[in-house]
Amino acid sequence: MKKMHYRELGCPSPRYWGGLILLALVIAVGGLAAYYMEHHGHIVTGMSNQIVWGLPHVFAIFLIVAASGALNVASIGSVFGGPMYKPLGRYSALLAVSLLAGGLAVLVLDLGRPDRLIVAMTHYNFKSIFAWNIFLYTGFFAIVGVYMWTMMDRTVGQHKRTVGFAAFFWRLALTTGTGSIFGFLVAREAYDEAILAPMFIIMSFSYGLAFFILTLIAAYLWGDREIGELRLARLKNLLGVFVGAVLYFVLVYHLTNIYITQHHGVERFILLDGGIYTNMFWVGQILVGSLIPLFLIYAPPFQKSKYAVTAASILVLIGGFFQVYVIVIGGQAYPMSLFPGKEVVESSFYDGMVASYTPTLAEALLGIGGVALSMTLVAIGARMLKVLPESLEDPVAVEGEH
Repeated sequence: MKKMHYRELGCPSPRYWGGLILLALVIAVGGLAAYYMEHHGHIVTGMSNQIVWGLPHVFAIFLIVAASGALNVASIGSVFGGPMYKPLGRYSALLAVSLLAGGLAVLVLDLGRPDRLIVAMTHYNFKSIFAWNIFLYTGFFAIVGVYMWTMMDRTVGQHKRTVGFAAFFWRLALTTGTGSIFGFLVAREAYDEAILAPMFIIMSFSYGLAFFILTLIAAYLWGDREIGELRLARLKNLLGVFVGAVLYFVLVYHLTNIYITQHHGVERFILLDGGIYTNMFWVGQILVGSLIPLFLIYAPPFQKSKYAVTAASILVLIGGFFQVYVIVIGGQAYPMSLFPGKEVVESSFYDGMVASYTPTLAEALLGIGGVALSMTLVAIGARMLKVLPESLEDPVAVEGEH
């Protein structure tokens, strides 16, 4: 039984500043890519009037969904009273707002006209789920900011549980809103499913925790601090539960579509005849992102291996990226049914044809720049704020402050 002392991430200057400079260079390259696409127009991307959401949207949605899940550790600690997770709440909140900032930066810079965001923020169409999401995203920053304050300041610490509940339900609403963007699109057969909203919630738990584990391990190695095996095992087992839950929701989603006759075509496209999308689904999402991580998490030889949980977290993120790619790009590539039950004999607008999409380097660089921005915010925040305990050795039972 000992107190928990928090301290800024103090790591050797060359190592810290070298990493920060590298991240800044990646962000600069991403900014140049955004300028290139803004200056020349979306003609220099792989997007078209058929694939209107491209690779940058995949990065943005992936980061936004992960941001919601990254806050899960803080919720378990302060809202549900998990003592093993309680000392990690501050860092969980920092990671959550950083991931959301990176995702929204990519989203805004991919609009073609970023200045038009002012119109979206001042004129609202409340029949649009996109209008709702503006309030959900800005509200998330505000609530998590207050939540972090209650965790770091003893004078307002008595409100931590109340604000934690508000943050918990708000992030559920945020991820529901993101999933509903697709669930409400009845014109796309791959999207028209109410189960997408809860599926996005459990996806956020999985991706967010994977980001949390990777960045936590990196921070403690960077700062020469200790992480106890018991605490890491709890995080690893929780990740396994979330990965299994995502796999279950994916199974239910596809079984539901198979049951619905009008969705047989899109199911065959994704599962059998979709080419790159089918390969991404089976190899990227199912094998790399689900089955191999579950093996690394639960196989007896890897029970106490820090390398195994690191590898599992990396694979979960890779598989999650493929999953979002298949949902976003694959769902658009499958042709829309303009005249259900009718066969189009002749058309000059690619009716009934699978849309082609090849991401360009500029799109990829913009997305990677968004990830680098998130990691930069985490690195700066951990260096300036007392969000990380000096040690996470086992056992730790009482939370305190230094």
